[in-house]
Amino acid sequence: MALTQSPPDNFAGGTPHPYRWMMLGGVWLLYFAFALAIASMAPLVYRLMSDLGMHRAEMGTVLAAWQLTYIFAAIPCGGLLDRFGPRRMIFASVLVIAISVALRGVATDYVTLLLAVMVFGLGGPLISSGAPKIVSLWFAGKERGLAMGIYFTGNATGGIIAVALTNSLFLPAVGDGWRDLMSAYSLFILLVGMLWLAISAHPASREMEAKLKAEKKRPSLDVFFELVRDPTIRLILLMGLFILFYNHGMNHWLPELLRSYGMTPTEAGYWAAIPTLFGMVASLLLPRMATPDKRFSILLGLFICAAIAAFMVMSASGLLLAVGLVLQGMCRGAMTSISILLLIESGDGNTGRVGAASGLYFSVGEIGGVLGPMSMGALAHSTGNFDASLLMMFGVACLLVLILLRMRTLQVKT
Repeated sequence: MALTQSPPDNFAGGTPHPYRWMMLGGVWLLYFAFALAIASMAPLVYRLMSDLGMHRAEMGTVLAAWQLTYIFAAIPCGGLLDRFGPRRMIFASVLVIAISVALRGVATDYVTLLLAVMVFGLGGPLISSGAPKIVSLWFAGKERGLAMGIYFTGNATGGIIAVALTNSLFLPAVGDGWRDLMSAYSLFILLVGMLWLAISAHPASREMEAKLKAEKKRPSLDVFFELVRDPTIRLILLMGLFILFYNHGMNHWLPELLRSYGMTPTEAGYWAAIPTLFGMVASLLLPRMATPDKRFSILLGLFICAAIAAFMVMSASGLLLAVGLVLQGMCRGAMTSISILLLIESGDGNTGRVGAASGLYFSVGEIGGVLGPMSMGALAHSTGNFDASLLMMFGVACLLVLILLRMRTLQVKT
């Protein structure tokens, strides 16, 4: 991996460029397509299991398959991002994601669906790492937290639309065929990639990438060991692992979980959109509020809410379920963005290692992203319901509280 030493003039390190908001709009579209591709399978779990002859444990491995390849691709992708620049590499990632979604539509059994989903993990890291990289280069100060919150609303919006409208609108529009729907999603994602190329073709963007390429590079191993030697960064990485364990497990299984409690697929889709809707609000507001003096308190509150949400969702009754889904959404929308904000502003705050640091974060974090859906699916298959899975998520949220307290202790000592 090759890392730049400092941001170019007239960007995050100098006078903010007015085109930064258009670049942020492009990142928002990318995250929208990214989330749409991820969330598109959750409302179709029952159809996929029925048509392809799968049970919940197998479906759990499919839902976690892209995170498995993501783990190994994230760190190399971070290096490619720093070496070749966000514009071309992010477009390449969009092509890979579009191919993955199209391949899902032609899957004939468990193995072919598993492989189709695994392809997504080869392209996804470039968007996950590229978004913070772009924000760190084009934004500074409080604007950086606001920008991160804004692009995370793209993630939430894509999830809302996929979960809430798949069964009620999109499937009927394509003749009730989930394979045709996957093809339509793939074409849409490709269109987003073309829009990104157009937005990032602006002279200011090309100038930024040219300056990045011209700057002195550092050996990748030096940066990697610099990151992992920092005890605070190690705790942030561990935190990311359990955050993504919780988020991916709950996100992927929520529509099926609600359906197992007696809802119709359409009802489950609408209810499952509640956390995504409130997550969008939280991701817009909380990262901007998470200044260095408030981050500990905000994260602590989010982790406690995550624990409470797991218990409330288990109730499967009107008011308690609604409150639990709202709390889960608030956590979903802000836990990841604030922990990434901690990461990119750790150390000397140099934007040159953001690509590598973000890649490392998601490489470690997606271990949890794999284990979350797999564990929930395996527990639900062995016990016949999702109660044990939700108790597990309560325990994960408690672990996050302990990790945060340990980080606070380290910061006080230093």
